[in-house]
Amino acid sequence: MTAPDSDRTLDREALRRRAEQALRAARERTHTLTTCVDEPDLTAQHSPLMSPLVWDLAHIGNQEEQWLLRAVGGHDALRPEIDSIYDAFEHPRAERPSLPLLAPAEARGYVHEVRGRVLDILERIELRGAPLVDAGFAFGMIAQHEQQHDETMLITHQLRRGPAALTAPPPPDTADGAALPEEVLVPGGPFTMGTSAEPWALDNERPAHQRLVPAFHIDTTPVTNGAYERFIADGGYTERRWWTAEGWAYVREHGLAAPLFWRREGGQWLRRRFGVTEPVPPGEPVVHVSWYEADAYARWAGRRLPTEEEWEKAARHDPVSGRSRRYPWGDADPTPDHANLGQRHLRPAPAGSYPRGASPLGVRQLIGDVWEWTSSDFLPYPGFRAFPYREYSEVFFGPAYKVLRGGSFAVDEVACRGTFRNWDLPVRRQIFSGFRTARDAS
Repeated sequence: MTAPDSDRTLDREALRRRAEQALRAARERTHTLTTCVDEPDLTAQHSPLMSPLVWDLAHIGNQEEQWLLRAVGGHDALRPEIDSIYDAFEHPRAERPSLPLLAPAEARGYVHEVRGRVLDILERIELRGAPLVDAGFAFGMIAQHEQQHDETMLITHQLRRGPAALTAPPPPDTADGAALPEEVLVPGGPFTMGTSAEPWALDNERPAHQRLVPAFHIDTTPVTNGAYERFIADGGYTERRWWTAEGWAYVREHGLAAPLFWRREGGQWLRRRFGVTEPVPPGEPVVHVSWYEADAYARWAGRRLPTEEEWEKAARHDPVSGRSRRYPWGDADPTPDHANLGQRHLRPAPAGSYPRGASPLGVRQLIGDVWEWTSSDFLPYPGFRAFPYREYSEVFFGPAYKVLRGGSFAVDEVACRGTFRNWDLPVRRQIFSGFRTARDAS
């Protein structure tokens, strides 16, 4: 039965309001990240791994202009001469400080002008018809893009030297990790992986398809700092047998002995977190570890990293109904009671937190807190189609990149769901990455 026109109009208006809210939330966060430091910190490159903050700011506006003003709205280009400067594929991060970047005030004016015109387009456009605008996809894509760069800028803030520029309250102390089982059995059988229904899902999450996954055990919570310290104390970084050949070579070449931002002082481990030096909290999920480190820890523990399909089945599959949920807790959007998202706390919550966000089988913190490395290479799903451009996903497919799932405390809910796929090189440690381990049921 077809819904009445009035119902469809209400649905489109709800989508319009959702898109506007997502765009405004992203811009508010961008504003926070680019006004909490002075101009020299905005234009400096704090690490060759990252762009100057002012590059990210103008790049956000340029992508919004290209997709929403030009492609969706049919407008002429506002600043065509800067397209090349803010093309992430044309200029690697290490060389971006040498480009003729917009100054902070000019960049702010540019993104403000673009946004004003975009909101005008959003007010009058029909959110149906062409794939780019159907259900507001392009607006959701740009909101996700901005939030992804906000996370990138937060990483830059973590790499930045100097006094703290950002503050946030600690996560709520609701952890009961000590009373939880160490692992959960996920029964074998088929489940639906990916999505064909989530309106703002990106191309690499599509299409929904069946996977047959044998039974396996998975950690109830992410691996903690305390557990990782035991790996270090047991010679984890000095024992070749725990590492892949590439991982061991990387450890030796760079002299790794602990997660990034850790140091040993006075008999204890300290960490630097957004300009503050503090003792490493043993009950929090470990963060800032590479895929090589996560894989080595899992081998040392007599376990392994979960595959991507195992991770998603643990997060989405409801064994009672047989269906796959949007999130571990169900289909409802995240709330602060479900997960640690959106830069709300600037750190992972203690392992065992967020019982309301648990999966049907009782696995916790699958969404938020830390990105979780999986053992899987970043590959397309059967029936994959690049949309709306190859450079979002397709050019990264292959064995060079490993998949991360679940999101971190730095991820906004618009860019985080049970089907969302992240990927990075196995050497990366500056990202907010942790992991949990698994083992075969047999």
